[in-house]
Amino acid sequence: NGAEPEGYGVPDLNIARVLADPPLIWQLIAPDDPDVYEQARMQAARNPGLFQRLFGRAQSTFEMPAPLQLSPEEGIAADLDKAWHGLHYLLTQTSSGGKPPLNFLVAGGHEVGDLDVGYGPARVFTAEETLSIHDALGGLSDEALRTRFDPAAMSRAEIYPGIWSEPPEEDDALGYLMGGLDTLRGVLATATGAHLGLVVYLS
Repeated sequence: NGAEPEGYGVPDLNIARVLADPPLIWQLIAPDDPDVYEQARMQAARNPGLFQRLFGRAQSTFEMPAPLQLSPEEGIAADLDKAWHGLHYLLTQTSSGGKPPLNFLVAGGHEVGDLDVGYGPARVFTAEETLSIHDALGGLSDEALRTRFDPAAMSRAEIYPGIWSEPPEEDDALGYLMGGLDTLRGVLATATGAHLGLVVYLS
């Protein structure tokens, strides 16, 4: 699995808009690529009755929705590279399970329709849900998370990308995960500091 998750803060107003109109997710996660949004909009238009269900009017009278208004904090992605699965393991001690809110890298939140943005739909967390994630992660010290690093168990659980048993001098897997943890904490701190929610997606 070569998926790499990204995430960044987004206000609840824009979360509500993309949940009601999923093609708008591309204006959040690919604001510099209008073509991908247009393609998603055209694909949605091929679904008879979609716009009527969403907007209560016939497709023939449909007008293009207003673009999302992005704040300075939006569109600043935090890329966890290939550390995401290992971080999920440190946070939950599972390969794909765990309890909310610390399982947020692989589960939870609200799926943005069935629009595939790489490896399935994007998921969004409200500002309140994002604060819960931030607080739960804040309750775990670096030392506590380091003690959960178990190369043998992670290899048995097939935690991607399978580098955990490599000698530290060749591949500092734990250091790699702790660097990803710093990135994760940074984006959560930025989001909660601005009272934003969170978008998480695999690309």
